[in-house]
Amino acid sequence: MDQLRRRTLLAAACGLLAVPLVSTAQKPGKTARVGWLGWIGGAGTSPSLVPLDAFRSSLLERGWQEGKNLIIEARAGDGNRARNLTAELLRSGVDVIFAQGPMVFGARAVAGAIPIVFGINGDPVEAKLITSLARPGANLTGLTALSTELSGKRLELLKETVPHVVRLAAIANQAHPGVQTEYKASHDAAQQLGLTLQWFPVYSAGDFDTAFDAIVRARAEAIVAIPDTLIDQQAKFIANFAARRRISTISGWAEFTEAGNLMSYGPNLRGFYRHVAVYVDKLLRGARPADLPVEQPTEFELVVNLKVAKTLGLSVPQSVLLRANRTIK
Repeated sequence: MDQLRRRTLLAAACGLLAVPLVSTAQKPGKTARVGWLGWIGGAGTSPSLVPLDAFRSSLLERGWQEGKNLIIEARAGDGNRARNLTAELLRSGVDVIFAQGPMVFGARAVAGAIPIVFGINGDPVEAKLITSLARPGANLTGLTALSTELSGKRLELLKETVPHVVRLAAIANQAHPGVQTEYKASHDAAQQLGLTLQWFPVYSAGDFDTAFDAIVRARAEAIVAIPDTLIDQQAKFIANFAARRRISTISGWAEFTEAGNLMSYGPNLRGFYRHVAVYVDKLLRGARPADLPVEQPTEFELVVNLKVAKTLGLSVPQSVLLRANRTIK
């Protein structure tokens, strides 16, 4: 009975948290202005449309309608432009800023007291963005896609799909906050699955050719690409290398698979950015960033590229296909 009572109390507490906050930041009739700092990391001149579209639709469901009570000021660039783009947003009078990936570091440097919501792959505590996940402190909060459970699950899926694999290469951005946590989780999972895992660090786009040469020398049979912004940028480059060497690949975001890699397992992109809007909504209604715990996503998807599987001579097991949220043919 005590356990049931604890569950009941927890459910009641969660229900209280779900009650909309009373608006203190936005006065009646005032148009909210939200800044969006999107990461493009090189080619392109506009924010990625899928995250921004998901963000917009989620805000609309919460009563924020562009042209009526909301203006979204969207900017895009790489980390080097984050400060200048944030300054632009501040001049436009934004109430809240969302910063995607590494853009958060430049935004934090110049945003002052303006609340910032971030969406990153890494560990925000290790990156010194916040004090703790439960109590972020200062003016930042948001979402992190970092999860050690996902690291192990990716290796399980890869082994199930490509059972002959023994030698595995992990390619990772060594500057990525949380990379050591990912390394330990991947290494432990590999041992349990009977895989030999070697770590191939990169720091920039220019390091991938060297890493690929080392992967060839190691005679790796598959690659797990530890998801972060740099890896996402180079997804097509990784796919081209893997196709030439007939190597299977897996990472975290669906875009990795869409770029021509074998498979991905991780947060649902639309779900991730829809939840970003939940944070922005609460801040516009008067919540303080320091009081909003940093969360991890709860929606995950497995995407398999059957076209790539065919070129690799793989027959994807039915057990994997039945769990796939989407296949690319």
